[in-house]
Amino acid sequence: MSAPHPEPRVLDKPPATLPMMLRAALPAVPVLNQVPGVRRSGSELPDLVLTRHDVPVDRSHVAAYAEVCGFPLKETLPVTYPHVLAFPLHMAIMTDRSFPFPAIGIVHLENAITQHRPISPDESLQITARPAGLRPHAKGRVFDITVDVHSGGELVWQSTSTLLRLGGGDRAAAAADRTFEEVPAGGAQWRLPGDLGRRYASVSGDHNPIHLYGLTAKAFGFPRQIAHGMWSKARCLAALDGRLPDAVTVEAAFKKPILLPGTVALGTTRVGDGYAFSLTNPKNGAPHLLGRAAPAR
Repeated sequence: MSAPHPEPRVLDKPPATLPMMLRAALPAVPVLNQVPGVRRSGSELPDLVLTRHDVPVDRSHVAAYAEVCGFPLKETLPVTYPHVLAFPLHMAIMTDRSFPFPAIGIVHLENAITQHRPISPDESLQITARPAGLRPHAKGRVFDITVDVHSGGELVWQSTSTLLRLGGGDRAAAAADRTFEEVPAGGAQWRLPGDLGRRYASVSGDHNPIHLYGLTAKAFGFPRQIAHGMWSKARCLAALDGRLPDAVTVEAAFKKPILLPGTVALGTTRVGDGYAFSLTNPKNGAPHLLGRAAPAR
């Protein structure tokens, strides 16, 4: 019999993401990364569950998020919007002293969302997040952060973010990536401005320096700033707006980074009762994102 999850640690207010980003960066700084309380070590995920009750939704914030991601304004939340409500819990987990890895440098490989029904901005939500499933990967180790969102006791939304800690990979490990259909570009191209990462950070709370400026991105090995993976997923779903069911599962794998400024090409194709979609480099067809959407089971 598996051990039960611990009682959730209840947070009365959302953790401030900018101070957490600073804490996330400190373990990557030489010398400072050896200071007690900053140093990260260990080989197991903590048995940690974080919860916020009665989380309100700010309509003006929803509108700002919708504008950045291309969603039309509706009386229901964009399917990806609860992720930004849960993101402070993601960061609180990865900057907790019990978490074994430095948060900066962790790579978002995949994201799966199930919306069980549309959510109104007038609903008050309960959001619970936990880390789980640490396992070997060819390039390091992967783990998940899972999120459950309830409204009035009803499970309305779930997500699993699959994250990679680079280093010490196991070549014999099975690939962590799901298999996604390759979808050729279908004509739509989007020119993405250099400030897109800063604009998305302002509505998502994800101020990871790789997304903000060329200088800060170069410090982490990128030639210039890159788009957020969750922005690219949201933008694809905005393009599919009106074609997906109310109860839907949307999975995406993040492939090659989208350098900003830059141009991406959208591809969509009908597959069964859902859609496969992609964002690719229009010059060479290299994939930035591969995804699929289908009715929730």
